Amino acid sequence: MDITISIATDQHTHYADVICEAYAASAKVRGTGIAQRQPEYVIKKMNMGNAVIALDGDQFVGFCYIETFEDKKYVSNSGLLVIESYRGRGIAKEIKKHAFNLARNQYPEARVFGITTSLAVMRINTALGYHPVTFSELTKDETFWKGCSSCSNYDILKSKAYQMCLCTGMLAPSKQEAMKFDLSDQIIKKEVHE
Repeated sequence: MDITISIATDQHTHYADVICEAYAASAKVRGTGIAQRQPEYVIKKMNMGNAVIALDGDQFVGFCYIETFEDKKYVSNSGLLVIESYRGRGIAKEIKKHAFNLARNQYPEARVFGITTSLAVMRINTALGYHPVTFSELTKDETFWKGCSSCSNYDILKSKAYQMCLCTGMLAPSKQEAMKFDLSDQIIKKEVHE
């Protein structure tokens, strides 16, 4: 196994159909809400440099993309996916870490957020510095919420005026906010003498 995780580019667009098929298959197996994606949308993310792809040689393994909302006030990490035969190896964590860093580096003033029904994703997000929040703390941009329209739980979301659903909202501070409160370089480390 020789897994590489990198920012997706136009050289990866031939994986778009496979990625979208994997999203559909995952939604069916899990029986939980996963928004459908179209190949054109995935290609757009790759061409913009706003996606992360994992490959085992030429074999597709996983994917995640980022998207901005409210004039770059918020950036989401969305569509985290690892194909079934590669799960349980820590690949999702590495993809998510790459996507999180991509979001923070490209949009340092934006708060990073996501919504998920997956306990594994919640654990990964927590390790990266996200915390659970109500949907009122997330973007108000209708474009983001329309992305949920193909999810099996969309009627719940819509009936609750986009304020709650079966997903958990998670939010991380922007890179600038995180740097402002990072005092780790000011901590005096006590020497241990043997």
